Amino acid sequence: MTTYFSEPQSMYYRFGEDQEQVLKVLAERYIGANAQADFVYRVFQQSGILQNDKGLYDLNMSKRFPDASKDHISYAAALVWGDEHRNLDVLVRCYGPVRFYFNNELIYRSTVIDEITPDATVKLGIDIQPGWNTVWLEMKNTPAGFGCQFGSDEGKVRILNVLAPFHERSGQAGWVFSEPVSSAHAQPNLLAGQEENDLKWLPEVQWSASERNTPALERIYGLLPGRHAYAWTHLDNRDATGRPVRLTGQSQGSMRIWLGGQSVAEVIEAGPFDVEVTAAFGRNDLLIRSECQAGSDSWGFELKALIGTEALQLQLPHRVQGASGDCWLYAGPFEAGAEPELSDLMRMDRVYQTSVAKQGSARTYWRLDRPDAFIRPYYENAMLSNKWTVGSVTNYGRWDYPLGVTVYGLLQAGRYMQRPDITRYAAEHVQACTQMYEYSLWDREQYGFPAINQQLIMLKMLDNCGSFGSAMLESYTECKEPTFLPIADRIADFMLSRLERRSDGAFYRTCAGEYAENTMWADDLYMSTPFLVRYARVTGKSEALDEAAKQFSLYRKYLFMPEYKIMSHVYDFKYEQATQIPWGRGNGWTLFSLTEVLEALPEEHPERPALIAFFNELCEGYAALQSESGLWHQVLNNSQTYLEASCTAMFAYGFARGVRFGWFKDPSAYVTAAQRAWKGLVCNAIDRQGNVHGVCSGSRYAFTAEYYDQDLRTVTNDNHGIGIMMLAGTEVAKMEQHLSDRITNSPVLSASAASAAH
Repeated sequence: MTTYFSEPQSMYYRFGEDQEQVLKVLAERYIGANAQADFVYRVFQQSGILQNDKGLYDLNMSKRFPDASKDHISYAAALVWGDEHRNLDVLVRCYGPVRFYFNNELIYRSTVIDEITPDATVKLGIDIQPGWNTVWLEMKNTPAGFGCQFGSDEGKVRILNVLAPFHERSGQAGWVFSEPVSSAHAQPNLLAGQEENDLKWLPEVQWSASERNTPALERIYGLLPGRHAYAWTHLDNRDATGRPVRLTGQSQGSMRIWLGGQSVAEVIEAGPFDVEVTAAFGRNDLLIRSECQAGSDSWGFELKALIGTEALQLQLPHRVQGASGDCWLYAGPFEAGAEPELSDLMRMDRVYQTSVAKQGSARTYWRLDRPDAFIRPYYENAMLSNKWTVGSVTNYGRWDYPLGVTVYGLLQAGRYMQRPDITRYAAEHVQACTQMYEYSLWDREQYGFPAINQQLIMLKMLDNCGSFGSAMLESYTECKEPTFLPIADRIADFMLSRLERRSDGAFYRTCAGEYAENTMWADDLYMSTPFLVRYARVTGKSEALDEAAKQFSLYRKYLFMPEYKIMSHVYDFKYEQATQIPWGRGNGWTLFSLTEVLEALPEEHPERPALIAFFNELCEGYAALQSESGLWHQVLNNSQTYLEASCTAMFAYGFARGVRFGWFKDPSAYVTAAQRAWKGLVCNAIDRQGNVHGVCSGSRYAFTAEYYDQDLRTVTNDNHGIGIMMLAGTEVAKMEQHLSDRITNSPVLSASAASAAH
């Protein structure tokens, strides 16, 4: 028997059969551990090192220094912050000789094969420590090439954010790199000043002396007659007496001023201005629209805010790391007539169209008065390691498939308990992602790879979109968020029109050059069909529901194991056979998703009878393999593998829904199995603090049970298990209420009660 804690620590010991209390603790523990902190905004210099579409940083020094001498050396340096220990695989692709140091230790020295073989990739493991970690690359110029590509393996999933070293750039995102030098240099202290070593570091962090003598908008955008730009700051009024505020300064062109969203002044011509306004106590949005006038030899403005003779502080309107000393954000330059709505300005979730033409027009975002210095939001919360573990940092603001199940679980548990605070939290997690969707697309266009919403934007497989997309549509009923539907349309187009299929129409993974090349996974039924069900429900497009039903029939053909009436995890088309390993959670995904499709299918749908029969076959197979504890094994037909919690929760969920919706011919055995599964979970997998144990980490695949049992170990509070625990508990409770109501309302009981009354 697999044990994760002693009996007095179990949820059952503390709360017994009180399912609502169990759901409450599960939901509240998760919310308490995952604070609503979404993205970190940082300064990033666009002239710095950009990423490619794989998420690798492209340090091609030949392009940056085409005249560099042979054997000259360039260095690149970065910092990586670790909230806790994290093991990560990184990739290096050499253009020439490279040495890679991590935390001052030589991790890799390129071989001649690495240096001269196009697209040769080396995978290296690094251990990120809590606190600051240093990255140092030494790259030598040869006729074969100069530099390298560097980044994390599966960069859209296992994110590697790098920050600029040296205290002059503290808080900025990105690498620094040196001009080529003729001799090797030792790694300097990357947390000290960059002037403490004799390398010339790029990109430039400050304007040149001549540029500093130019008005701000001119040095940022140049002289562009007829164009205009916006500047945004916060005016901090700490005067409690209500005295008026004077805005005084100099303008190099016409200018309009808004304070607190209200137009308070307009400057028609270049020259000094002095206006008196009323400002609320505290922080006030101050917005300037400045126009570059024809014939003018400068463009910009200077502004001070005073109460009497005391200057009021101007502050950045949003927290931006790496922007110490700055107080204005800038957006532009806009063509005449390209005027953003005032309601769209003074916010961080908009990208601004700068030309009148609607199609293919240039767009922009907020930036600083520094060389090429734009503001970028970064996802910097819980980070995946090689084993899919994320540690104890908040998951809020992350778009990925395990969190799709978590959001769904929170929504259903919150609805069942009539807790709008829980459903609101779940919906707001989704909104944190979707409200930055348009920005994320622009971010990828500008920088090669997005810094947020990586999986949604770099949409290449079902894992990237289906689960979280389904949760997004489920939460649409809670918030009617307008950003959801355009994203849902894009996901639906990907699934229905662009996703790889076999000749019979079955979804599968091509994954050229990767370990999963030419495979079909049972998991992908969950990554696709629940989304298609909800998309059909929200949009009325029945073809999405038809596709969901069709995929089950197709997957059954490849993955069903008739001797056990369960599913193989994967079919490998390279070998033209299924692995014949019935991984528990892969089967759980199958049953879970099938119930979602059956709930939505009309009675007259032609696929419904076959899918009802398939559902009964699977449930018969799963029920036969349930252990004495109520849990199922990691490999379902191998009792020597450990007992696993997430598949158990999915089977409980599926059985309970089958009973409630009347899909079983004889439901009694499945009532018992669902109840045994739930009791097994609260006794053995959910402790009294709401921590979830016994959930295996994210899987690859194998033809042996040993991989699933020995390599895929369990992780406490793994995101693959938390949401499904809430869903299982909710569905078992609904099943029991359904059975109670049915008995209470039965004709026999009603007649008996009437007889007793007489």
